[in-house]
Amino acid sequence: MAHDQKKALEQHSTVLWVDESSFYLLPMRVKTFAPRGQTPVLRVPLAHAHLSAISAIGLVGEVAFALQPTSFDSAAVIRFLEHLLAQFAGHLIVIWDGAPLHRSTAITAFLAAGAAHRLHLERLPGYAPDLNPDEGVWSWLKRRLKNQCFPTLDTLHTAVLAANAEFLQRPELLLGCLHACPYLL
Repeated sequence: MAHDQKKALEQHSTVLWVDESSFYLLPMRVKTFAPRGQTPVLRVPLAHAHLSAISAIGLVGEVAFALQPTSFDSAAVIRFLEHLLAQFAGHLIVIWDGAPLHRSTAITAFLAAGAAHRLHLERLPGYAPDLNPDEGVWSWLKRRLKNQCFPTLDTLHTAVLAANAEFLQRPELLLGCLHACPYLL
């Protein structure tokens, strides 16, 4: 067992993997089946409006999720970290990618202002999405919404929340995300 894992067990820490993603009005196109010569066509207006999402998953089924109509900035990530501190008791270890947003001075100041006594942030190596089991959540949600056209952000918001609720009702999906991570199970 690695030193960090032993330390987490000794401190009775909750380990959470965090990641962000976006959902666009433009449909995610995947392979479809249609009669030969009758290619399915999705007609949508070209729009770059999107919803930004952030989530956290843990080893024993802990899940947190937030959705907003604008891109995440440091303030929004800090609000999510505050939400995690309120939702989970004890010491938290957050493992996430090395995005510049995660290394901002605002996050450093947030930790220095007192959050560091309960919150430890750990970065994954660069270009290693396969090491973050939270990537599996995004993959499942996006495939669940495949080949659908959403006319407004409100309908997309409703669909994302419904897909997330379905994900949460199926614990085997979370377990699958964790099993896909090579160093966990």
